[in-house]
Amino acid sequence: QVQLVESGGTLVQAGGSLRLSCAASGRTVSSTAMGWFRQAPGKERAFVAAISRSGGTTYFADSLEGRFTISRDNAKNTVYLQMNSLKPDETADYYCATGWEHITRATVTPGWYRDWGQGTQVTVSS
Repeated sequence: QVQLVESGGTLVQAGGSLRLSCAASGRTVSSTAMGWFRQAPGKERAFVAAISRSGGTTYFADSLEGRFTISRDNAKNTVYLQMNSLKPDETADYYCATGWEHITRATVTPGWYRDWGQGTQVTVSS
């Protein structure tokens, strides 16, 4: 079983940037798509971005493309989420997860994913 550890979450001012990392251990994740989700207090976990096995294909939630970038380094077994121009309503716990071999329409739903990290907290102050 793979273990996922997110890091990089912190307090940032509105308009600022953060880079989150998701380090995997236990097995390689290079053969699976990966995703990022976020969950604000009192809200459901929401899709943020996903990346294919090779990193050549990426998907984003509406309104995030252009501000957020997802990337991966398979040699390091790590996936990244670069977030720019952050807004206060993007305050949430951010989670990474392992998916399956091929991205499908279900990639935007939490139920498609297999393994989850514990999350990293991002707070955006106004």
